Parts: sequence; structure tokens; C-alpha cells
Amino acid sequence: MDSIYLDNNATTVIDADVVQAMSDAHRLRYVNPASQHEPGRRSRKRLELAREKIARPLGGDVSAVNGDQLVLTSGGTEANNLAIFGLTQRRAGAVAVSAVEHPSVLEAAAALAESGREVIVLPVDQRGVVDIEFCGSAFAQQNIALVSVMLANHETGALQPVPTIAGLARRNGALMHTDAVQAVGKIAVDVVELGVDALTFSTHKIHGPRAFGGLLLRPGVTVEPRLFGGAQQFGLRPGTECVATAIGGETAVEKACREQLVRGAEMAALRDRLEANLDADCPSVSVNGGATTRLPNTSNVAFPGLDRQALLMALDIEGVAAATGSACSSGSSEPSTVLAAMGLGDEIIGSSLRFSISPRTTREEIDRASATIARVARRLSGG
Repeated sequence: MDSIYLDNNATTVIDADVVQAMSDAHRLRYVNPASQHEPGRRSRKRLELAREKIARPLGGDVSAVNGDQLVLTSGGTEANNLAIFGLTQRRAGAVAVSAVEHPSVLEAAAALAESGREVIVLPVDQRGVVDIEFCGSAFAQQNIALVSVMLANHETGALQPVPTIAGLARRNGALMHTDAVQAVGKIAVDVVELGVDALTFSTHKIHGPRAFGGLLLRPGVTVEPRLFGGAQQFGLRPGTECVATAIGGETAVEKACREQLVRGAEMAALRDRLEANLDADCPSVSVNGGATTRLPNTSNVAFPGLDRQALLMALDIEGVAAATGSACSSGSSEPSTVLAAMGLGDEIIGSSLRFSISPRTTREEIDRASATIARVARRLSGG
């Protein structure tokens, strides 16, 4: 049988509509959109249309004079780095990040700390949710340049109270950035309703092209570039844009956001079915972050008494693809920083796997996967 892919928070299989849109774009022979000749102007016009159509489902409007800006990047990691470094370069004050951020935010903040910038790590509770009271106190007591809190966690799926945190940040004169990479297409994402100044997205999490994403900036928000060598994208991200890839990203964002309600309900039902099956067949399991509102597709499950790496490899042999945490930490034997920040014990952290489904996942696959997981867990535990 084909393997069952339950690692969609790492990446997703590209959608056929996206492939078709990109193929059509390549056949139209778009060229360098910075060129001044007619083919270049035609390419620029189509690129700007893609930029508008990507921003719109996220609540942005890049078509208006003095409106939002959308800086297209190679993905979420580059966009997060642009936010952390670019939004703070000309602003004094500390940077506040949650303890459960993606490595592209945490490591960027660590680099700022090494250069002398004060970094405040916002704690989370056992559900993996940022402590609002701590935020209010910390923001009020000192000068904060930037707050960065993700919208949805990549390991547990826990949703963060971003609008509330953004309000606290604004009240104390700080900019607010959110990493919405895991959230777009799975829950409603609107940059205006969130109240943030900058928002990161990436399309390979929603069946779009890899190495494509962006940073959506609200009106009046300025960011300093991290790359140099050209005037493309307002001088904020030089380099020749690929029109076909932008069209692929446009197709993925529009489709995922348009179908989000239906997709979300279907994935939540499958996630709940997986957890119910495991609870029935493996009574000792627990769901990390299960007590809070989560992404509809994400389940982080602890198998006390088992080693997560041994379980992951055994499942791989049996045809079930899962993960121990962020794909950006692949190959690392270090415990999950997310689960550690939640205050979970070593036994839970050392036995936890992440299962993340997609709109393509079927009920039959969930039942087959859960049966396989239970069988492998019993075997590894000597049962």
C-alpha cells in the first residue's frame, strides 16, 4: 500500500491546479518584470496582479495608494528574518518573542541578543498559549520595539491570542508581527482583524509552490532590507521575481482561503477521529495542547514509555510518515523546545510525535494509520 503522509505541517504535495497555473504561466513566456521593454512591462503587470490577489484573502490591499505592501520572499524563514531584523533596525527597544516560535524567529531573536539587543521571551502555559498577563506587565514596564507571536503553532497547532497581544503592543508603542505560516488556509486570517503590523505566510504549507512566501506590511510600516543588489520590491527584497511562481502562490492562497471553512471542518473531523482511535487502542496516550483551540489538522501525541525517534522510524518502515517536531530541526536529537516551553515532563517530551493532515487525507487513511500506530506502539512497549 502507499505510505500515509501525516507530515503536512512540514510541507504539502503541490495541488494540480497550482501546477497547471504555473505551467500555463511558463508557456506565456513571462520575462524579467524589471525590464522596460514590452515583454517586461507585461510581466510586471501580471506580477502585480498576483501580488494583489495574494494579499486580498489575507485582508490586505496592495492596490491602493499608500496601502499595504507585500514583499515576496523565498518562504516563511526569509520573511520572518526580514520582519525581526528589518522592523527593528531603526527602532530602539527590546524585542519580545514567544517561547514557542518557529526557529526562524527564535534564532533571529537570539542573533539580535548577541549584538546587544534585549530580547524578552514570553512564557506559555501547559496548553502552549502565551501568558497575556505577563505580556501586559512586560510591555508596560519597558520600551518594546517589536513583538512577534505566531498565530498557530507548528508542533501542537495551538492558536495564540494575537489580536489581544497586538492591542497590548500598540498601546505601548510597539510594532506587532505574526508568523501565520501554519494558519493561512486552515483558519480565517485577516491582517486587519488581527491588528498586526506585519504578517508572514508561505505557500508550500497549503499545496502551493515551495520556496515562495511573503511579508505583508500594513500602511505606514517601514522595514529595512536584509538583501542588497537591486531596486526590485521597493528595494526591500532585490532579485529577479519569478512570475510563474507568484502565479502558483496566488492560485494556492486563493484556493485554500476560498475552501478554508469546508477544508477546516473536514480536517478537524479526521484529527478528532485519529485521536479517538489512539485513545481507544493506546489508553496511555495524551494530546499535547489538546485542551486549547488548535489548528484543525494538527495533533501532537505523547506515547509515555516509548522513545519518539524509535517510534518515528518504526512507523516509517510501516508506511506512516509523521514527525517529532519542526522540519527545520530535522536530524536533531534535541528535545522539542515547544513542548519544553509548555513545562511538560521529560517522559512526555521524549515520547511525542506530531501528526498533521491535509485536505487530501482520507478517513480510510486515518483508520489505517491509527491501527498501525497502535500496533507499533504495543510492539515497542513489549505488549
